Amino acid sequence: MNKNTLVLASNNEHKILEIKDMLGHTYQILKQADFNIGPIPETGKSFKENAIIKAREVHNITGLTTIGDDSGLVVEALDGEPGVFSARYSGEDATDEENNRKLLRKLEEKKTTNRKARFECVIALIEHEDPKKVYTFSGTWKGELLLKHKGSRGFGYDQLFLDPNTGKTS
Repeated sequence: MNKNTLVLASNNEHKILEIKDMLGHTYQILKQADFNIGPIPETGKSFKENAIIKAREVHNITGLTTIGDDSGLVVEALDGEPGVFSARYSGEDATDEENNRKLLRKLEEKKTTNRKARFECVIALIEHEDPKKVYTFSGTWKGELLLKHKGSRGFGYDQLFLDPNTGKTS
């Protein structure tokens, strides 16, 4: 492995493709499955904790520079749900469709017009040269939720999340 090798602490093909697209051909991108690493329990109470847990676990096994991330949808009217449980909002093996249905149902039950939501993401980076240091980076994307899907691309909650600046779903 060379110094431009990065291991992603993920087996989520959508995330892997997005990161490869962002980084281009500068890095050799490997995923945790390339090292026979199965799912890593996300036991943290925050996106940051989960990102660090995943990055540390994969780095401890591979010894290579590792990126872990955790991200999800935070809905104001639902007191922050689904939050760190975004991918498993309807259960451990939930599909995107099941999670979306639950989200819309819970919003309907609240009988609220507050559709404010945000995507939050935290990335943890552990370099192979100095594994004691963990660098974290975070970002937030504010928007609102639609009452029904719009668009045909993306994954997770993308087809429900509207960017008010562009008028498009993510």
